[in-house]
Amino acid sequence: MQRTIVQPPVLEGAALAELKHWLGISRPNDDAALTGLLETSVTICEAFTGQAPLRQTVEEIIPLVSGWQELVSRPVQDLTGAALIGNDGTRQPLTIPADTLDVRIGGKASVQLLQPLEGRGLALELVVGIAAQWNGLPPPLRQGIIRLAAHHYRDREGKASAVPPASVTALWRPWRDTRLG
Repeated sequence: MQRTIVQPPVLEGAALAELKHWLGISRPNDDAALTGLLETSVTICEAFTGQAPLRQTVEEIIPLVSGWQELVSRPVQDLTGAALIGNDGTRQPLTIPADTLDVRIGGKASVQLLQPLEGRGLALELVVGIAAQWNGLPPPLRQGIIRLAAHHYRDREGKASAVPPASVTALWRPWRDTRLG
């Protein structure tokens, strides 16, 4: 399965203001760097929890095989499009009739082809995320993202570990979605 972010979450505005407040920064000089740290922290949060914290649009390409296939992205809010990828790499948009594709969406989404299709794969466009915007994010996730971004900002010399600090993982651990296999 291949996953691509089509439209990343928006992290300017409230998220940037909260991080600047946490760090005691009032000037706009570091806004670009701080936004980059927020983006990285959101990505690390998603990797740790197994769930996208903020709404984003992703594309997953699945093989054209029978049986249920669990999608990687979580939590899935909506399936917004599908396209058949031909053997030559071209894409043919698909309407999603009930006789072609069965979709189960409930956080962990699964799809099943109901009839054989010819090509390289099926591209599914999904809207995923726990919260639609920063202020709707549960406080432990939001606080962990802020703390991690602040941690990396304060340690700009590159001495920080690749593992998030324990104070951050403690906030995120209840949200962790473990997968077997």
